[in-house]
Amino acid sequence: MYAQGRKALGICDRCGFTFKLKELRYETENKVRNGLRVCPECFDPDHPQFDVNRVSTIDPQALYDARVDTGEEASSRLFAFDPVGGGITALGSRTVGLDMRGELGEITLSGVTSASPTPSPTPAPTPAPTPSPSNIATPTATTGTTSLGSVTVSTPASSYTTYTITVASYYGSNYFYVNGSRAATLNLVEGQSYRFDQSDSSNSGHPLRFSTTSDGTHGGGSEYTTGVTTNGTAGNAGAYTQIEIASGAPTLYYYCTNHSGMGGQINT
Repeated sequence: MYAQGRKALGICDRCGFTFKLKELRYETENKVRNGLRVCPECFDPDHPQFDVNRVSTIDPQALYDARVDTGEEASSRLFAFDPVGGGITALGSRTVGLDMRGELGEITLSGVTSASPTPSPTPAPTPAPTPSPSNIATPTATTGTTSLGSVTVSTPASSYTTYTITVASYYGSNYFYVNGSRAATLNLVEGQSYRFDQSDSSNSGHPLRFSTTSDGTHGGGSEYTTGVTTNGTAGNAGAYTQIEIASGAPTLYYYCTNHSGMGGQINT
């Protein structure tokens, strides 16, 4: 005895879920059962190519005496309608071109040609303008001296580097501040000019000078004046001390002529 009827249940051989027995279907491979009974969701039908009994659709047939579409004049069969006999009489074949023939008359399009567009002439290239002497850039050079392939350029006397000098107290003692740095050690280049600008009001009573001795005259040394020029009074507008570092200049020190311990060192 086997289970049967609408209440009989079965298990899908692929997904393992329970379905009504009548919903399960046998799978086939090449028209032969493979032994699997599966649910509708798992059912894998045979490929149509194995269905040898399937009737193939008849291939479409070519039209009888069809015109060839060549894009040019085509040959067409012409027919005449017989209104009395009610039949159609073939008149033969002819080249129709742009003729259009109908039952109620004939329309002929003549004088119509398909012309290739005339290409527009290619403009001749415009020659580049010849520069005139007025718009030719003339290179300029800086006068200098050459030594073993190198060029040494001398800085004009009017060119200089400016250091802004201010005076401020640090732990109860006054110091020169060079561009904001307290008693800064400077590295200056021989042949170059440097201006120590003392126009700030904090410089009042603190003239800046140079010496080959640390702290200048306060350290037992003397004022160094080679290449040095001064202008105005310290603390007033336009006041400065300027120096052009001489070739072979020694290590220098800047100091205040009125107070000791305010300056710093200059390496050349």
